[in-house]
Amino acid sequence: MLKKLYKYILNTLPRPVLIRLSYPFKLVAPILYKGDQVTCPVCEKSFSKFLSYGSDVAHRDNVLCPYDLTLERHRLMWLYLKDHSDFFTTPNLEVLHIAPEQCFHQRFKKQPNLKYLTGDLVSPIADLHFDLHQIPLENDRFDVVFCNHVLEHVDDAMQCMKELYRVMKPGGFGIMQVPQDFSRELTYEDPSIVTPEDREMHFWQKDHVRLFGRDYPQWLEKAGFEVFAFEKEKHYDAHLLAKYRLHPDDVLYIARKK
Repeated sequence: MLKKLYKYILNTLPRPVLIRLSYPFKLVAPILYKGDQVTCPVCEKSFSKFLSYGSDVAHRDNVLCPYDLTLERHRLMWLYLKDHSDFFTTPNLEVLHIAPEQCFHQRFKKQPNLKYLTGDLVSPIADLHFDLHQIPLENDRFDVVFCNHVLEHVDDAMQCMKELYRVMKPGGFGIMQVPQDFSRELTYEDPSIVTPEDREMHFWQKDHVRLFGRDYPQWLEKAGFEVFAFEKEKHYDAHLLAKYRLHPDDVLYIARKK
């Protein structure tokens, strides 16, 4: 009964509310889900299973870490940063994190090598509040830019990508994850789809306004970035991919400014 209640809360409450309630989750999760079948590389804790997560259209089983609320995309990004970048070692890195994820926020904030700034339209944990279409920050400022699962929500995704490019230093890199439908060659947009129910059916979530296809890297390139795909299968064996519960279709795109 307690597990069912816990699962219901994590899948029902708005993300800002979950952020405020995260501490009690950390106390309960290791007890309710004791085991070693799956491991979260972010919190480094193991469990009997992860929780299910997502809408009826895009529901997934065994994906949400019950301790720090990471999903597949968070764990993939963490592995890249930890094992395949100098993010945690290079001194004085200027970092801009749009819509900061609760699972990363405090960890990045405490990193002594990072000058860490967060921004969002409404997030309660963001340092600055602004519209991504017009970032109120100077050109060529940041070594690293994160903007995950935002570009499917905004009115003009290309304008937002150009703004992220503008504030990034030459030689910097960014991670800008989006939901991506690999069965589609081209990104799907239709401004006539306006109701929450229709948007969930067409774009996978009630507040999405587009569904990116296989052409997503070309969107980033059009905004000015150089893009390469980090293919997890080349770096982690099948056992670890299963242990971390990484989604088989997920590709992490690294966007660099020339």
